[in-house]
Amino acid sequence: MDIRYSANQRDVKRYTTEELRDEFLIQNLYVANEVVAVYSHVDRMVTLGCMPTTEVVSIDKGIDCWKNFGTHYFLERREIGIFNIGGAGTIKADGEEFKMGYKDCLYITKGTKEVLFASEDPEKPAKFYMVSAPAHTSYTTTFIPIDKAAKRPCGAAETANKRTINQFIHPDVLKTCQLSMGMTYLEPGSVWNTMPSHTHERRMEVYMYFEVPGDNVVFHMMGEPTETRHIVMKNEEAVISPSWSIHSGVGTSNYTFIWAMGGENMEFDDMDTMMPNEMK
Repeated sequence: MDIRYSANQRDVKRYTTEELRDEFLIQNLYVANEVVAVYSHVDRMVTLGCMPTTEVVSIDKGIDCWKNFGTHYFLERREIGIFNIGGAGTIKADGEEFKMGYKDCLYITKGTKEVLFASEDPEKPAKFYMVSAPAHTSYTTTFIPIDKAAKRPCGAAETANKRTINQFIHPDVLKTCQLSMGMTYLEPGSVWNTMPSHTHERRMEVYMYFEVPGDNVVFHMMGEPTETRHIVMKNEEAVISPSWSIHSGVGTSNYTFIWAMGGENMEFDDMDTMMPNEMK
């Protein structure tokens, strides 16, 4: 498991491009029959990817749970949200099977001992993208297909940010301890995923960009509002945003991204905005 420590915003001002990417960028999430995991000390969030092809893969494959978490199994003191961004697949959570289509989501509660991933077709494997947060109590493992997500259209073509926010793991949809996740897709011709930009001091956020076509990229904006930095993101890469950092992006094409938040405040609109002409 890759370990990332919590960066101080004063230090980030002096980071080179390579240091910035090493600290916050998550690459190569989908390796055949493996679990790729990045543990961040920012709110102790874990970002994972799993692409089962010829095997049924357990969520803790290659992870020493006792060494990394002090627990006997991965979800003993954690909850997790899982999206499928690949071919059709299945997830078994303590024996209960969930069929996962493209862009479907599954929330698995604390205390689930066994989680297994499989693809229906090894030539078109599922790609399971996951974010896990610490949890102090159990709720209900819940399957949320894309058509059942709470949809919030926003933005406009005139400002190049016409998009739809799909809320999956969200207080308006189901109860969790501290994890919130959703998916936002941009309309053709729109490239900004959020503007004005914002921070939210009471929780961190992870973005995972996908459906970035061809040779296009997304310039992910981060850093303090008056000390901005950027990371060039390619398709199916994720990025960690500490609570003090803005997080918005502009692409060379439209794209889709999955956002995940963890912290003590779960109010979706709890954010501190910064107008574009105030940023530096």
